[in-house]
Amino acid sequence: MKKNLSIVLGIILVALILTTCLLSFIYMPHDPNEMNIAYKFSKPGMNSEHILGTDNFGRDILSRIMYGSRNVLLVGIGSGSWGTLMGIVLGAVAAINNKLLSSVIMRIMDGLMSFPGILLALMLVTVVGRGVKGSVIAISIFMVPVFSRLVYSMILDTENLLYIKAARSYGSSNMTIFMRHYVPAMLPRLITQYSSSIGSAVMIETSLSFLGLGIQPPVASWGLMLSESRQFFLSYPYLAVAPGIAIIITVLGFILIGDGLNDMLIHRGSDDE
Repeated sequence: MKKNLSIVLGIILVALILTTCLLSFIYMPHDPNEMNIAYKFSKPGMNSEHILGTDNFGRDILSRIMYGSRNVLLVGIGSGSWGTLMGIVLGAVAAINNKLLSSVIMRIMDGLMSFPGILLALMLVTVVGRGVKGSVIAISIFMVPVFSRLVYSMILDTENLLYIKAARSYGSSNMTIFMRHYVPAMLPRLITQYSSSIGSAVMIETSLSFLGLGIQPPVASWGLMLSESRQFFLSYPYLAVAPGIAIIITVLGFILIGDGLNDMLIHRGSDDE
């Protein structure tokens, strides 16, 4: 139970965000972009129509949190998935093929990893463009070196094992060996890294939106909501509380799932060995 505590808490937190996202397609209290100046800065609890209050334009904060969950999960899961897929392919190609191609690929990966994460994302998003699409592409590229290095090192660590040598002696192709032997061996670490990468992607997306380089107004975004609340924070701190808590729940949930999967899959596998 102690070992599974992280994954249980993570699943609960992620389920909360997923439920909020799914519910937003069925019901939202108000249009997230509807402005009503008469109700601006309505504090939580003051108006039964606005449970979490309203912002400086009179927009319902709860509705914007619900709608923003769509974009956050789309960017987080989308960029994490694409980054994982591209990283696996490049890492496998570098590890299995000739040394020249391996050197070229891994030096590019080293170059990308030499930049701080948020700085690399800032550089990429200015090239590929702002918005959901640009954020997905930029964060995906940021994720690629992490998975390519992971796959590359794991393949090199296992290539001298007896069952790999036996498969090569029977004339199995590189693709067959990769799918039948390498992938099952790498899967636990890839799953745990993938879950954690979604949390990182959510954090980067909200950072980009906070800086005005991610999702653009009037589309609701948690990072954008935090940015808009800065000038009113001392007088109306509740404007930042709701999106801040939503970000913490989402990031913490995926990280806890990754940590729990690490205990369940990787540590258990080492114990079995």
